[in-house]
Amino acid sequence: RAEMLCVGGLSVALALTLLPGVAKALKEGECEVCVTFLGRFSESLKDNNVNFNSADIEKALTKSCTDAKGKENRFCYYIGATSDAATKIINEVSKPLSYHVPVEKICEKLKKKDGQICELKYDKQLDLSTVDLKKLKVKDLKKILEDWDESCKGCAEKSDFIRKITELMPQYAPAAAKARTEL
Repeated sequence: RAEMLCVGGLSVALALTLLPGVAKALKEGECEVCVTFLGRFSESLKDNNVNFNSADIEKALTKSCTDAKGKENRFCYYIGATSDAATKIINEVSKPLSYHVPVEKICEKLKKKDGQICELKYDKQLDLSTVDLKKLKVKDLKKILEDWDESCKGCAEKSDFIRKITELMPQYAPAAAKARTEL
């Protein structure tokens, strides 16, 4: 009889984990881009006194996504808020937001629709004031310039990219440029 209860309890636990509809809470750091982007977006809706209805939220989200770069742009693509997106699940964001559903819950639901959404992670930020540019890969040097919306026309050698970054640093990262000259 005791074994029966154990097995019965186990099957209930197993059924709960296998049922699709049972929401699992996000783990710490999971869905980083989704939670951060939607959290900031939700705050901007409040700050700009946007009406909390699906249509207005969708319009504001599409507008926010036109300025999104990197991983946030990829997130916008996945939910269909970019012009080149193949699918459109933007209503899976706008409708719950209109009911003031917490962004973590929205991201949990999006994860079930498209697992890639929660796999997005922000790139680690380099500390430009201390990093040795010579030790970085060219790919990372290009990424720094890309983040600044700059390119390095005619750059062929690693030293060309380093020169361009050093030249632009006072403009884009003044604190880092100042710290580097004090070293």
